[in-house]
Amino acid sequence: MSDATVLMLVLGLPLVASASLALAGAHRAASGLNVGFSLLTFAATLLLARQTVAHGPAFASGHLFFVDPLNVFLVALTAFVGWTTSVFSKPYMLTERDRGRMSAKRMRLFHCMYQLFIFAMLLALLTNNMGILWVAMEAATLATVLLVSLYRTAASLEAAWKYFILCGVGIAQALFGTILLYLAASRVLGGGDALLWSSLNAAKASLDPTIVSLAFVFLLVGYGTKVGLVPMHNWLPDAHAEGPTPISAVLSGLLLNVALYAVLRCKVLADGALQNGLPGRLLVGFGVVSVLVATFSLFRQKDVKRLFSYSSIEHMGLMTFAFGLGGPVATFAGLLHMTVHSLVKSAIFFTVGHASQKAGTQAIEGIRGLLRVSPVVGWGMMLGALAILGIPPFGVFASEFLILTTTMHALPWVAPLLLIALAVAFAAIFVRVQGMVFGDTTTARTLEHRPALLPVFIHLAIGLMLGLYVPPWLAAWYREAGAMIAG
Repeated sequence: MSDATVLMLVLGLPLVASASLALAGAHRAASGLNVGFSLLTFAATLLLARQTVAHGPAFASGHLFFVDPLNVFLVALTAFVGWTTSVFSKPYMLTERDRGRMSAKRMRLFHCMYQLFIFAMLLALLTNNMGILWVAMEAATLATVLLVSLYRTAASLEAAWKYFILCGVGIAQALFGTILLYLAASRVLGGGDALLWSSLNAAKASLDPTIVSLAFVFLLVGYGTKVGLVPMHNWLPDAHAEGPTPISAVLSGLLLNVALYAVLRCKVLADGALQNGLPGRLLVGFGVVSVLVATFSLFRQKDVKRLFSYSSIEHMGLMTFAFGLGGPVATFAGLLHMTVHSLVKSAIFFTVGHASQKAGTQAIEGIRGLLRVSPVVGWGMMLGALAILGIPPFGVFASEFLILTTTMHALPWVAPLLLIALAVAFAAIFVRVQGMVFGDTTTARTLEHRPALLPVFIHLAIGLMLGLYVPPWLAAWYREAGAMIAG
């Protein structure tokens, strides 16, 4: 199979799955069909990754789609977490259905929109056209709005509308930034190639710096809203808390990464056009503020899903800061952090989902004694929390260590702020998780279906491995992608 054929297969499978599940998504076997399609998509991304390593970057449909070192590992990561989340969601959503929270129509909507959401993210990652990138991000927003509101409670509908309005405003800013980018490029490239990222990258030094600087500000604010950067973050805790837990897992583990990827593509162009370091400084500023605000918001949280959603804001801010620093070490650390955060945070939400189902509540005070009620869930949550807090030898420790040591050389005055923020986050999360895992046992509800906990420990095992050993092929991807981001 050619590279172009495999690339189109990666995009086609979730689209076919969405259409199929729109017809059969209400059947009890639809959960297994969802898992099967997700596994096929992941297998296709592995084939695409292998061919990219062997043959280098490739294009499909003319130059409309492409794969290169920056997006190929994110494509594989997205498909992998999408598959493991579908495995987790199978017993989770059946339990929700048996308890009356999900009707047959809502199950169909969940399965159909889940695959459409995966398709939209893969489209955003693989498109070479900045206009289609915007369309894909908007499609991902619309799909997740429907998923966040799935329970049709007052709180979930409010969260969905808040998500829709805030991200709608953000995506409108990104659209204006895309138009400005087209304006700058059309003077150099003409109309046909003015939105193709590969053409823009080749001609970035010739783009009008004034227009590009304005475009980058709008693109950063627009896509930064989807990343969850402060002060555009207010939608994120509500969307995570009120939607089904599988959606919380893919929002934190995947969508935030895809939005940050869009920012990085724009940064590469802006760096080449401006040559003054402004894009990096903007990323550093937004990143530091996001880390500090999210960290000190952790102590106020009483809902376990909101607690870990603020942790996601903190970590996305840390990644943004790392990419703003630039340089080979910082970008390597940022890409490593993207990987381990996706794996560990989705694993945490898997355990949170099963814990809240057993306790019958998402309130932190209502979840107690998990180690006695369900030792596997309890240990999964405890290990996940230790991993996301940067305890060695997990991969989060390795990436945070690289970021901090680079900061001490590049921006020494920021290093104490980051250390304080990480210490505060550790205290806030560890105290709460310790109580949920080791506290006095609360009355637990019996689950109608056996929980799927294998994905939790697969994710944590990979996160542990990446803290001890980064495989040479993955390190090579990080270095090549980092060189592209650094320009």
